[in-house]
Amino acid sequence: MHHRSLAAPFLPSLQRPTLACLSWLMVAALCLAWPRPAQARSTPAEKSEPKVEKSDKQSSDKSATPAREAGKEEGAAENLGVLRQRLAERLATKAEPAPPTPKPESRGDSKAEPRNARRAEPKGHGGELHWAYEGEGGPEHWGELKPEYRLCASGKRQSPIDIRDGIRVELEKIQFDYQPSGFAVLDNGHTIQVNIAPGNSLQVMGRRYELLQFHFHRPSEERINGRQFDMVAHLVHKDADGRLAVVAVLLERGRDQPLVQTVWNNLPLEKGEPLPAPGQMDLNQLLPEDRAYYTYMGSLTTPPCSEGVLWMVMRQPVQLSANQLNIFGRLYPMNARPVQPGSGRLIKESQ
Repeated sequence: MHHRSLAAPFLPSLQRPTLACLSWLMVAALCLAWPRPAQARSTPAEKSEPKVEKSDKQSSDKSATPAREAGKEEGAAENLGVLRQRLAERLATKAEPAPPTPKPESRGDSKAEPRNARRAEPKGHGGELHWAYEGEGGPEHWGELKPEYRLCASGKRQSPIDIRDGIRVELEKIQFDYQPSGFAVLDNGHTIQVNIAPGNSLQVMGRRYELLQFHFHRPSEERINGRQFDMVAHLVHKDADGRLAVVAVLLERGRDQPLVQTVWNNLPLEKGEPLPAPGQMDLNQLLPEDRAYYTYMGSLTTPPCSEGVLWMVMRQPVQLSANQLNIFGRLYPMNARPVQPGSGRLIKESQ
């Protein structure tokens, strides 16, 4: 009744049964809040709480069991779906490289063909590698480039040589028959070559040789007792039977050379295209005053290195200026074949 009177002022509008329930609830609350010994307080709680927890757990477990089972089924289904997706991705990843396989092969083949061709070219399988003075096409590989170049490696009478220990004899004089002639200048990718119009020739040893062309090498290919000169001009002749005779004019630093300057004045702008020059050229201007010479049998100094060539190397060098040397040096700093073994060949020299 005391509790009812305390609750009555705060709840004037509630009915009596409701007020009675509230009063009992307040009494129960006060009883629970009253101080008690630790054991007395804890024992009921311990006995009561587990029941509540157990009942709650049982109820919650019962209520949660279907959800858990459903969740497990959903999780299993989801995991199975993930596994299927990953398996499909792995299979797709492994299968993907197979279709592009032809592409790499085609790209690889397209890249490999030039390499194989380049490796085959030095062996004479129709490649585009040309002979040169260094690298894969250098003199040490000339004999491998083509079958027709085999003498460059296996020949026994190759040129140039170091001319020494020659036999001094009274050699027949070379009868030069050079006339002012038209000419064209060609940069053939190996040297500067001058093609001469017909009508120029020389006669020696009972044969007449027609002048075809002359060209230059830097430094000189021939050596005289070990000495190498700044440049050399090779005048190439051929007789009626196809035999070749080459006159070598050694060139050293000195004063301007008029005929050489005429050649430089008419240098073509493009390689492989002969440039016809205005006017004429007299090859006598290129020859030294002293016509003494060395002679021996050798070969061409460029592929195919054909042997059976009559060589006549003028003993007196001709001078050309430093500027003229430099002009050719800018085009071809080095285009000389190394000296070849003498192989016991006879060398004769003018007295």
